[in-house]
Amino acid sequence: MARCRPDGRVIPGDMPTAVIDIGTNTLLLLIVDDATQPIVDLCRFGRLGKGLDATGRLADDAIAASLAICREYRQVIDQHGVGRPIVIATQALREAKNAVDFIGPAEAILNAAIEVIDGAREAELAATAVARTFPEFAAVCYVVVDVGGGSTELITVDGGRVLSRVSVPIGAVRLTERHCKHDPPAAAEIAALVADIDVHLAPLTLPHAVSVIGTAGTATTLAAIKLGLTRYDPAAVTGLRITPGAVAALLARLFAATVAERKAIPGMEPGRADVIAAGAAIFARILQRVDAPVLITCDRGIRWGVIYEQRPAG
Repeated sequence: MARCRPDGRVIPGDMPTAVIDIGTNTLLLLIVDDATQPIVDLCRFGRLGKGLDATGRLADDAIAASLAICREYRQVIDQHGVGRPIVIATQALREAKNAVDFIGPAEAILNAAIEVIDGAREAELAATAVARTFPEFAAVCYVVVDVGGGSTELITVDGGRVLSRVSVPIGAVRLTERHCKHDPPAAAEIAALVADIDVHLAPLTLPHAVSVIGTAGTATTLAAIKLGLTRYDPAAVTGLRITPGAVAALLARLFAATVAERKAIPGMEPGRADVIAAGAAIFARILQRVDAPVLITCDRGIRWGVIYEQRPAG
């Protein structure tokens, strides 16, 4: 059994630690070893938030698909000798009226409680992951942006101190389902999607002319496409710098393509192909709003934030 500090944090050097991040589009499993090196880092597409924006409920087939992923992850966890994973869930389970229909069976499968975290907590974890990944940015101001399937978190950090954190209910799945009825989307649909993003960004107080650091699947997929990766490489993606002009060009390319054409783009994860343009549009509008000189991508998102909290630096 792992030893813990008085605050409940695991003492490194005892056993692997597993974190499952249950999102609107994906379920992620991260297992790290005693030295906090990843030994398993899996992504599966449950699309738990399918239809949620319109109905307020989790769809039966999305629940079934996500529970099947939980069964797979439990087997992987058992193979690595982890007794109980840390499990967090975000926007889909925050919002769904029937969240219990998934949570109860999933907890039984995983033999672990599922913590449904709020948007502020999600933002905090994203900021922690970025700060530990990029210690060289400790003295500067930047904005962390985590575009998910159902929500987007924006965190302003200056000199290592979090100045503000906010979660807004726009995400790649939500905006795609709300606005993109044609394949590829029509000009009027794109205009409505962009206007929806701008309405949600308008009330926010954000710094000017600072870098944006993007975490989660939309950002890393844009980086993989920019690099033309035929096999995903987290080390290549983390720290990649993409200009706003390059993001705009990628966005135009994605909006012009059908889902089938997007799937054929090197670097594209097929499970993101139908929603990636909406996620990219969120980044493009934030970059313009901030007047950011660059988007810096980071593979280490909120699952890593949980790990870093469990295993503090030093």
